[in-house]
Amino acid sequence: MAITAEPDLEIADDAEGPARSRHIARRIVVILAGGWLLLVSVLALIAPLLPLEDPEERVGRVALRPGGEFRLGTDQLGRDILSRVIYGGRASLLIALLATVIAFVVGLALGMLAAYFRGAVGWVVVAIGDLGLAFPGLVLLLVLTSIEGGSIKILVIGLSILLTPTFMRLGRANTLIYVNREFILAAKGVGARPLRILVHDLLPNVIGPVAVYALAAGAHVFVIEGSLSYLGLGIAPPTPSWGSMIASGQRQLRTAPHIVIVPAVVLFLTVLSLNVLGDVRRGARQTTSSNTL
Repeated sequence: MAITAEPDLEIADDAEGPARSRHIARRIVVILAGGWLLLVSVLALIAPLLPLEDPEERVGRVALRPGGEFRLGTDQLGRDILSRVIYGGRASLLIALLATVIAFVVGLALGMLAAYFRGAVGWVVVAIGDLGLAFPGLVLLLVLTSIEGGSIKILVIGLSILLTPTFMRLGRANTLIYVNREFILAAKGVGARPLRILVHDLLPNVIGPVAVYALAAGAHVFVIEGSLSYLGLGIAPPTPSWGSMIASGQRQLRTAPHIVIVPAVVLFLTVLSLNVLGDVRRGARQTTSSNTL
C-alpha cells in the first residue's frame, strides 16, 4: 500500500505543475490585457487635462523621429503623434463603446422577446435578424458614410445596425435554454407578468453569455472603424483616429515608418486585449457551466 502511494503522489505533482504554470501564464496575460485597456481608456478620458499639444495643429518639423521634445515623433504635417494617438483613442473608444452597447441592448431585448413569445413575434424578429446577417454590412457602412460623410454619429448608427442581428441570435438562443425551465413555468403559474419574467427571471441568466460576445464585438468595431478611416470613409480629418493616422502616413512608410507603426501598434494591442479578455471570459463561463452540470 505504502509503496504504491508514493508514485501516485509524484504523478499528481507532475500533472499539477504544468497546469499551475498555465494558470499563472493566463493570469499574467489577463492582467496585461486589462492593464492596457485601462491605460488607453484613462488616457482617452483625461486627454484634455494632460499637457498635450493640439492634435490638429502643426507643432514641429515634419516627420520627426521619436525622442526628444516629441516622444513619439511628429507626422507628415508636423503634428504631435502622441497627442494624436491619445485623442484618436477618444474617438475610436467612443464609437466602439456606443455601437456595442446599443447593439447589445437592442439585440438582446429583441432576441429575448422572440424566444419568449414565439409565434408571429418570434418569426418577425428571426426574419429581421436573418435579413440583417444576409445583407453585406460593409456595403451599408460605405453607403452611409458616402452619403452623410464620416462622423461619429453615422459610424455609431451603421455599426450598431451591423452588430444587432448577431446579438439578437445570441439572445434568442440563450433565452430558449431557460424559457421552459421549472422556475419560469412556476412564475407563469403564479400569474407573473411577461415583463417581470423577462427582466427578473430570464435576463440574469441570459445576459452573461451574451455579454461575453460584446468584448469580441468591440474588437470587431475597432477593426471596422480603422478600415473605414483607412479608406477615407471614417472620421473626417483633421479629427484624429487610429485608422486615419495609418492611412495618412502610408506614403511616408519608407522614410518615416513610425508615423504608421505607432497607431498600428496601438490599434493592434487594443484589439488583441479585447479578444484575449473575451476568450478568457468565455472559457471561465464554460468551466462554470461544466462544474454546475
